[in-house]
Amino acid sequence: MKRRNVSVLTLITIAAAAIALTAMPAKAGIIDLTFEGLAPYPQTEVTIGSFYNGGMDGAGVTGPSLGITFPDNALMLALNTTTQTPSNTSRGGLGDPASQLGGLFFLVGSSTFLDFPTGFDTGFSFNYTAFSTPGSIQVYSGVDGTGTLLATLDLPVTGVGCPAYNADFCPFFPAGVTFSGVAESINFGGTADQIVFDDVTFGSSSPGPGTPEPASLILLGSGLLGLGVLGRRRLTR
Repeated sequence: MKRRNVSVLTLITIAAAAIALTAMPAKAGIIDLTFEGLAPYPQTEVTIGSFYNGGMDGAGVTGPSLGITFPDNALMLALNTTTQTPSNTSRGGLGDPASQLGGLFFLVGSSTFLDFPTGFDTGFSFNYTAFSTPGSIQVYSGVDGTGTLLATLDLPVTGVGCPAYNADFCPFFPAGVTFSGVAESINFGGTADQIVFDDVTFGSSSPGPGTPEPASLILLGSGLLGLGVLGRRRLTR
């Protein structure tokens, strides 16, 4: 069984980015994509599409008009509770209680992305879980991952797991990135069916309400240094 170790350099890099984010002042008008309410729970693998642009998603649910869209491979994944297990992923009861049932993932390709044509600046934050393969974030000045690359961030594996929630992809850890200029799209990279994102937050140094500051990634890093990954497992069942 192949084992993977998190590199010290990668953890130092992500911790440094997290420290920088804690220095960002919170702004009014925070946008937090919780990926909740896209379909009746525990329906899963629902296409997000134009849900966050006031359109209907793959389940026929109309979302808020935030000016944000996703491509066809961006899906909502239903997350496990202690009583229902629609996937292999869970928040483990941590973080915002109102963001425990849905996350962003993809089953096709090596990434998915978010388009925000009105633009955003300074940075953004999010939560993620990646049991056995790493991920990455790229921020671009144009839509669809075009224009200038404004920022990139490598995301190490998180490992761990939450037995009480029957989930290997658990819990989620905060991360984020800062940049100069105005961004219009974010590329969420990784191996298909191997990474989940949640609480994608613009205008705040913390992903979503009620979650730890990204500086807690320093603690994550120290815990992951000696962690051996037990092999690739799938998010979905």
